[in-house]
Amino acid sequence: MSGRLELLSEQGLRLDGRRPHELRHIKCKLGVFEQPDGSAYMEQGNTKVLAAVYGPHQAKAKKAEGNELIINCQYSQATFSTSERKNRPRGDRKSQEFKMYLQQALSAAIKSELYPRSQIDIYVEVLQADGANYAVSLNAATLALIDAGICLNEFVVACTASLSKSNIPLTDISHVEEVSGGPKLTIAALPTAEKIAFMEMSERFHIDQLETVIETAMAGCREIRDILEAAVKEHLIHIGSAADWARVC
Repeated sequence: MSGRLELLSEQGLRLDGRRPHELRHIKCKLGVFEQPDGSAYMEQGNTKVLAAVYGPHQAKAKKAEGNELIINCQYSQATFSTSERKNRPRGDRKSQEFKMYLQQALSAAIKSELYPRSQIDIYVEVLQADGANYAVSLNAATLALIDAGICLNEFVVACTASLSKSNIPLTDISHVEEVSGGPKLTIAALPTAEKIAFMEMSERFHIDQLETVIETAMAGCREIRDILEAAVKEHLIHIGSAADWARVC
């Protein structure tokens, strides 16, 4: 741990100029494709993700078990998403893990009882990877589900957190911070219900620091939830204006 790079300057700024609790700039858009039932594009810092949703549709007989909803997630990274060319952009161990993590978090948000004997397919593609790839992928998938009209219990969002060498909690970790700093915590949460749907640690945190880091990530989730909610409202207003809803009164 002594070889860790100090992630905060003497002025309290991170390597990219952010304050400890500051998120990277977020840009998102719903309905970016016409072919899927729902789609979204999301940028969080330099991490850029596309998500597409197909369904709900009738589940294949081989996969159907009783009245359960099948949530099929696929995660991949474009070969040009990092500085190192990936020979297996889909199907490698990390992609398979992210696929399961996405399914776990989204299963907690989707109102599955409304879609018996059905299947929802969710495809996520990371176009540029610069830290918190899983978190940004989940946030994009949530927007795509909303664009597809899938009923959710609430927004499910994810955020990362870490500690500086001086034990100051940091929100929304970039790639440079991931490789240069200490352990990273990723949380997928239902912020309104204050429930954690998924949590992963790259390394162990000291028990005295864990609660603070969890709350830092949860605070980031709440802030991201507000940003996504505003994006959804803006998208609905845009659709309403295009359809001239204002005259339907």
